[in-house]
Amino acid sequence: MIDITQRAQRIRLLALDVDGVLTDGALVFGREGDAFKHFHVRDGMGISLLRRMGIACALVTGRFSDMVRMRAEELKLDAVCQGQQDKGAAIVELMERFQLTADEIAYIGDDLIDLPALCQVGLACAVADAVEDLKSRVHFITASPGGHGAVREVAELILKAQGKWEAIIAGYLEQGQGDQQ
Repeated sequence: MIDITQRAQRIRLLALDVDGVLTDGALVFGREGDAFKHFHVRDGMGISLLRRMGIACALVTGRFSDMVRMRAEELKLDAVCQGQQDKGAAIVELMERFQLTADEIAYIGDDLIDLPALCQVGLACAVADAVEDLKSRVHFITASPGGHGAVREVAELILKAQGKWEAIIAGYLEQGQGDQQ
């Protein structure tokens, strides 16, 4: 059996669900029918760090949302797959688009709709508050619930496994030293 670190070492693309993973799963609607979503800044930082270190990031969601589109643009995501009821098919499309094998993809999910995607990838992850039938079928479960830093946990897992984390820390330390002079 391949361990988590070995799986994470191979990852070249992180794909993730939105509602319940990148957000806490709450759907808030305004009087005019506008939908609002809460995104955690640490999750965004984790995505930015992955991209900076050459790992692509994609969203795979069953819904359509302008908020998701705007957040994806802000984070400069490599792919956004909205309205995907068949998330397994979305993973196949991402493999073809980025010319990757399944072992080179990690996916984070929280509910049954994510199972087809999770069953295909090299590193299958669930957030802490995912449904039990999903958590029993993944390689890694985050300590944080969806929308509260779970994506950041997976980002750090991947970056540390690939030996890239210390370079990130060193880069921030160098910035800090320059500011002190």
